[in-house]
Amino acid sequence: MYLGVDVGGTKTLVASLDNDGLIQECRKFATPKVYNKLIDELADNVAKLSTKEFIAACFGLPGKIDKARGIVIAFGSEPWKNVPVQKDIQRFIHSPLVIENDAKLAGLSESMLVKEYRKVLYVTISTGIGTGFIVDQKIDPTMDNAEGGHMLLEHKGKMMTWQDFASGRAFAKRFGRRVSEITDMHSWQIIAHDIAVGLIDLIAVMQPEVIVFGGSVGAQYGKFKKYLDEFLKEYENPMFNVPVIKEAARPELAVIYGCYDLAKQIYGTAT
Repeated sequence: MYLGVDVGGTKTLVASLDNDGLIQECRKFATPKVYNKLIDELADNVAKLSTKEFIAACFGLPGKIDKARGIVIAFGSEPWKNVPVQKDIQRFIHSPLVIENDAKLAGLSESMLVKEYRKVLYVTISTGIGTGFIVDQKIDPTMDNAEGGHMLLEHKGKMMTWQDFASGRAFAKRFGRRVSEITDMHSWQIIAHDIAVGLIDLIAVMQPEVIVFGGSVGAQYGKFKKYLDEFLKEYENPMFNVPVIKEAARPELAVIYGCYDLAKQIYGTAT
């Protein structure tokens, strides 16, 4: 069995998966706003799983990770800095453990479902914007600490990070409601434009063969696809082509499955 954990901005999932990557148990709890409480909740929920021995464990975490030191340098939307996550988790996890950025794990998982493409760019747009670049079903080490949502772009005459004006949080603030509640075409055109200006830069640099959208905004892709296609076509030039764009096949569980995929790649299977 493998242990996969997805620490999200609002909820955390803890799951055990068998050798074939099938989820056997899954627990969910609201992500605490205090770091020590998060560690306590993780320990409590892992202890409540019926499986106590794991081949390996993988934790998906938001933000920038120093894997050599087992430290999360900046923890997504939370104010926690330089927290020793690996050391704290290892107190209650006694199997081999790997920590990884959640968007990269989700990208790894989704890449397994589109194996006809070698280069997969995963973009999750929810509270913030996260990116993962996967080549031949492996997280690309050359883009290990790339955070597409933190690209600086010009917006309304000011330099801003992409996620400051094109994330779910930014759209909710601008339109006064969640993206799932937006129905008018003009708003979707604005959303598509603001996503396109960042996406086209990622396409130019990474040259993916396919883009997979995840997150709460990505889940609404069908509502802004037409406008996004139009904007991307405007920006396209002879140096690159706009790739195929898809919705994530398993958006809610992509990180959990990515935990399994990465743990299996690193530590193998039970003999």
